Amino acid sequence: MKVPEVNPKIILASQSPRRRYLLERAGLKFSVIPSTVDEAALPADDPALLVRALAEAKAADVAGRFPQSWVIAADTIVLVEGRVLGKPGSENEARAMLARLSGRTHQVLTGYCLCCRGLDRRVSEVVSTDVLFKLLTPIEIDWYIRTGEPFDKAGAYAIQGIGTFLVKRINGSYTNVVGLPVCEVIEHLIREGVVGWDPAAANALEAKTP
Repeated sequence: MKVPEVNPKIILASQSPRRRYLLERAGLKFSVIPSTVDEAALPADDPALLVRALAEAKAADVAGRFPQSWVIAADTIVLVEGRVLGKPGSENEARAMLARLSGRTHQVLTGYCLCCRGLDRRVSEVVSTDVLFKLLTPIEIDWYIRTGEPFDKAGAYAIQGIGTFLVKRINGSYTNVVGLPVCEVIEHLIREGVVGWDPAAANALEAKTP
């Protein structure tokens, strides 16, 4: 196991391989130090408030240990017709989620937070992307479940994986659906002087990420 730097400049407070991949593709140098926040301990009636509060809590947890670092944290949920879909715990749950999403437009909400405790700086926002699923047949749903991909994904699918075939159209940030709105995150890092960056590069990532 690689030991993280004592005081890295940028920390990703998540063990999500998808968020790590996105930041690496964006050219950032960072350490990965997952938060230990109990996500179930932060209930909220409003899904947007929930993902924002979770992102803030995760960032604060890691920033408390590394006050001189800039910490990036995020939380993503799938929302369809007002109902939040988490990660399925069984094949039946995955099947029910995919059937509910079939032929419908749903929203992927990601709350993100960037903070540096030593500088007393924090920014947090929520980005929403509309995703339209194709009308799925029972055979397609069963085949996708057998791939095993749905079981650690909110909403039981991964747009960047095999689940790309489920998606007919999106309106908004693609990287947000993957798990982190890279364009917005990079813009904030530039404004805070954390990185020097050509803003066009962040937009180009949206277009080039498969």
